[in-house]
Amino acid sequence: MTPMRLIVVGLGARARTWLAVISDNPDVDIVGLCDPDPAARDRLAGQYPKAVMGAGLVDMIGVAADAVLLCTPPEGRAALVETCCRHGLAILAEKPLADDMATAETCVEMAESAGVPLIVGLNFRFLPVTQAMIRLFAEGTVGRPAFARFTYERWRDGTLPHLNKYPLTMDQPMLWEQSVHHFDLMRFVYGAEPVRVYARTFNPPWSMYRGDANVSAILDFDGGLCVNYQGTWQGNWDNLGFEWRTDCTEGVVVQQEMFGALRYARRDDRHLRDVPLEAHVQWITDAAALLASFVTTWRGSTPPQCTGRDHLRSLQMLEACILSSGRGEAVELAELPQLATRAEFPLQQRS
Repeated sequence: MTPMRLIVVGLGARARTWLAVISDNPDVDIVGLCDPDPAARDRLAGQYPKAVMGAGLVDMIGVAADAVLLCTPPEGRAALVETCCRHGLAILAEKPLADDMATAETCVEMAESAGVPLIVGLNFRFLPVTQAMIRLFAEGTVGRPAFARFTYERWRDGTLPHLNKYPLTMDQPMLWEQSVHHFDLMRFVYGAEPVRVYARTFNPPWSMYRGDANVSAILDFDGGLCVNYQGTWQGNWDNLGFEWRTDCTEGVVVQQEMFGALRYARRDDRHLRDVPLEAHVQWITDAAALLASFVTTWRGSTPPQCTGRDHLRSLQMLEACILSSGRGEAVELAELPQLATRAEFPLQQRS
């Protein structure tokens, strides 16, 4: 089959990982590279001599392409999505799709009206540990999930050169840049939608972030599942703390590391049992699987995963957390503006 001709927009920290993943995929050819920083373009010119270089996506008009990878900050995404839709280019966008709910929904509606795939880069769905947890629940080994505790405690030095700098000035950096992954995982793994959120967001006195780097929330899902969530980017110990424990009707499931260490126990077990996981290269294996899914969606051979429409459900959880923190009381998701329900774009076979 003909490889997908891809334009990469934004050549910063996240793009470095994507470029490595794309280079290992024979089904994708990079035909354009965009960044407003000439130095960023110059660094890659020698590696991609056949790619057209430009400051922005508008410089790529006329380049024969099939799809665009948006590695840009979420601010200003609407204009990029509009350009892609106008030229019939499939879109893979880094999360979050936008930095506010209204803009994200506008992007989704533009893509649906244009009939182009809009996929959001929720790569954690493709982790072997995530897939194994879904299978464990589906097999009924420990029964049905009833309540959970999800903790993510990190000292994230936002000044490090390999990290994007825009989160330093965001209003809610933890929610929009990190918790969005966690909330999406909850929806994906449990197969449930949130109905109520009681949250507080805040900043510790030593925080380097302008906006709130801490989130505490009680998340109620349909079916009665309740998750106690704590996340921070400014935990004052430079050691990543991660644990996702789900108590079920017949036992527990515990993920003890962000990329692995999945275990379970039935009620009377003395010790946790290891769940075998497929081999995984951090940040690479999951991104490679996401890219492969994007290519098959573009070709029309598989239904889309991580769609913009589905992503809006997770963004609503962020909005509910912000509203709840401001009010000091729980927020029903039904209070928020209702999302339209539309069919995904029709699959069209490509060779």
